[in-house]
Amino acid sequence: MLRWLIALLIFANLLMFAVTRGAFGPLPAAGAREPHHLFLLQQVHPEALTTRALHPEEAFDQPRVGGPAPAANVQTSPLGQ
Repeated sequence: MLRWLIALLIFANLLMFAVTRGAFGPLPAAGAREPHHLFLLQQVHPEALTTRALHPEEAFDQPRVGGPAPAANVQTSPLGQ
């Protein structure tokens, strides 16, 4: 039983070696595509970005550095037995 398992693992390793070497053709990810690059019209232009200050009513979920932790908005009720 163990001989068959070892033979199967060796065969699987040889098969994967052949696949990575391109014996069955190029891998789909090996093409000239670069999907992480955006087209020119979709790129973010830093000169077009603007920032604005947050008003206190907009920043209710923003953490304050050095301040106390906000209380959690959790409703509790006793469990029925």
